[in-house]
Amino acid sequence: MCGICGMVRAEPARALEPSLIDAMCRTIVHRGPDEQGIYVQGHVGLGSRRLSIIDLEGGKQPIHNENKTIWIVSNGEIYNYQALTRMLEQKGHRFYTRSDTETIIHAYEEFGDEFLHHLNGMFGFALWDARRQRLVLARDRIGIKPLYYTLHDNTLIFASELKAILAYPHMERNIDLVALNEYLSYEYVPAPRTIFQDIFKLPPGHALSFCEGEKEIWQYWDIDLARSETIQPKEPVEYESEVLDVLREVVRQEMVSDVPIGVLLSGGIDSSGVAALMVESTNDEVQSFSIGFDDPSFDESHHARQVAQYLGTKHRELTLTPGEMLDLIPAVAEFLDEPFGDSSFIPTYLLAKFAREHVKVALGGDGGDELFAGYSTLQAHRLMEYYEKLLPGIIKHQLVPWVVERLPVSLDNISFDFKARRFISGRDTPTIERHHLWLGSFTPVQKLQLLQNWAQLKEKETYRTAVEHLQGSRAQELINQVLYCDMKLYLEGDILTKVDRASMANSLEVRVPLLNNTLVEYVAAIPHELKLHRMTRKYILRKALRGLVPDNILRRGKKGFNIPVAKWLLGPLRPLAEEMFSQERLEREGFFQPAYVRGLLDDHLAGRQDNRKLLWTLLVFQLWHERWG
Repeated sequence: MCGICGMVRAEPARALEPSLIDAMCRTIVHRGPDEQGIYVQGHVGLGSRRLSIIDLEGGKQPIHNENKTIWIVSNGEIYNYQALTRMLEQKGHRFYTRSDTETIIHAYEEFGDEFLHHLNGMFGFALWDARRQRLVLARDRIGIKPLYYTLHDNTLIFASELKAILAYPHMERNIDLVALNEYLSYEYVPAPRTIFQDIFKLPPGHALSFCEGEKEIWQYWDIDLARSETIQPKEPVEYESEVLDVLREVVRQEMVSDVPIGVLLSGGIDSSGVAALMVESTNDEVQSFSIGFDDPSFDESHHARQVAQYLGTKHRELTLTPGEMLDLIPAVAEFLDEPFGDSSFIPTYLLAKFAREHVKVALGGDGGDELFAGYSTLQAHRLMEYYEKLLPGIIKHQLVPWVVERLPVSLDNISFDFKARRFISGRDTPTIERHHLWLGSFTPVQKLQLLQNWAQLKEKETYRTAVEHLQGSRAQELINQVLYCDMKLYLEGDILTKVDRASMANSLEVRVPLLNNTLVEYVAAIPHELKLHRMTRKYILRKALRGLVPDNILRRGKKGFNIPVAKWLLGPLRPLAEEMFSQERLEREGFFQPAYVRGLLDDHLAGRQDNRKLLWTLLVFQLWHERWG
C-alpha cells in the first residue's frame, strides 16, 4: 500500500526537476511513512511513498523490469500475484523482488493493454514504458483505490490524492460549479469530476495512456447485473453453498501479508462474516477492533462484542467521547482535499487510528450492501410502488404528507420521523432521482434557495450523472438498476472514499474482500430475487452465513455508522457552525445565500426541523474551502 504521484511532459526536451516529485511526495507521507522512492529521467518523473506490507525488504518502489525500460509506482495490492508470478516465470520473465507490484510490469510486457484483465486486486498505478515513451495509469475495477490526474502546462500530472496535484507550481484552483452542485446533493463529487475545474478522477475500471502529448482513456471492465435477469436459476441451496465457497476463497486471498493483520468489526452482517471466515482461515489469533458511542441511539458496540466472543477473536474496543470526535471536526479538511459530507468519516478515522496502534492491515466488510442489496432504500423503493399504486390520491398526496410534516422532530439516529420525511420526499419522482434524494442532502429546489444566482445550474444537472449510469447499466429490473448506480456512485464516491482517506490518514491498509473481483463477478450473476427477497435484504448472504455468526446478528436490521450531529449542533458544535455560517463569511465567499443558511440553522436550533444533513454538508464545505479553496 502506498501513495503515488508523478508527471510526464509532452516535450522530451523539458527536463523535470526531482524537487517537483519530492514536493508532491511530501504531501502524501501519511499514505506511505516507511520510505520514499523517486524515478526521474528527463521529462518523466514517478514518486512513491511506501507502506510496506509484502516483501518488506525488497519491494521498494519505483520497480522496474529486467532491462529497466519499464517502471512502475503502485498503490494497492494484487491478490493473485503469486499465481501470476508463477505463470509469468514459466513464460521466461525474471523477477528481482517478491512484491506484487513487480507482477504488474511483467504482465504488461506479456499481455500488452490486456494485462489489466489478469489483475485481481485494489490498485491505482502509473507505469512508464520508456521504449514507447508512454505512460499508463489504471484504477481497479470498483474504485477501492483513488487516482487523480490533470493535464496542465502541457504536462500530465497524477497522484493518489488531489493535494499532491495541487503541490505543482501555479496549479489553478477554480471551483467546478457542476461539481459543487453535485456535492450539495450527493454529499460527494462523483467521478470523473473533482471539486476543481480541469482536475479529474480516473473512473473505476478505466485506464489512461499519455504518449507524445496525446491522452486516451478507455474502460476495461464494467459490472454486468443484466446477466442475473437472463441466467437459468439454480436451487437457492446451491447458491448458498457457492456464495460461502467464494467468500472463503476471497478472504483467504486477502489475508496474505508479511505484517500483522486484523478486522474492523462493526457487528453487522458483512464484517461479522468476514471475521468468521478469517478465524476459519488461520491458526493464529484474529485481532478485531470496534468503537462505541456514549449515545445509546448510535451505539452498536455490544453487537461487535457479541460476535467477537462467539468467534473467539482478540477483541479491542474503544468508546468514543463527544470531545474526541468534536476535536477532530475542525481538522477534517486536512484529510479530505475535496468536500465530503458523510459524517461517518469521523468515527471511521478514529477507528482506523485505534486499529493502527496494533496492526498495519485490516479487513473490512464494505461493499456488501451494494453487492447483496443491503440498503433499506431498496425496501423503500418497493414500498413506494405499493404507496403509489394502492393508496387513493387524496390520501397519498395530501393526508399522509400532512401527518408526516407534523410528526415531532427527533434527533436520534435514523429516527422514525426522519425516515418518514425522507420517504415522502421521494413521491412522484423517477426512481433514480428518488434514490439520491433519499441518500443525499440538498434537493434541486433547496439549492435554488441556497446558491447565489451565478452558481445556479439547470435542475437537470443535479442527477445527470446518475441518469447516465442508469442508461449504461443494461439492466431492466429496478433493483439491478439501483444496485448498478450505487456501485458507480455511492460506493465509489462515498463509502470507498471514506475508508481510503480515513485509513490512509493513519497509515493503515484496509482491504475489502467483499469487493474482490472473484466475488463481484459471481454475485453479479445471482438472480436479484435472492438478494432482496420480498422485503428481506441480503437474503442469500444471510443464508450462507448461518452457523458462522450468531443468529441474531443475521436477523439484524441496518443502522449505519453515524454520529450525533443533530444534537451537537444544539450545543458543542454550534459555535463552529455560527462562525462558518456568519453573514460576513458567506458574503465574502459568494456561493451561498446567507439568509437561507441562517434560516436552516435557526429552524434546527428551534427544533422546528431536523436539518442535520444540510447543515453538515455546508459545514464541511466551509471547512474545506477555508483550507483548500
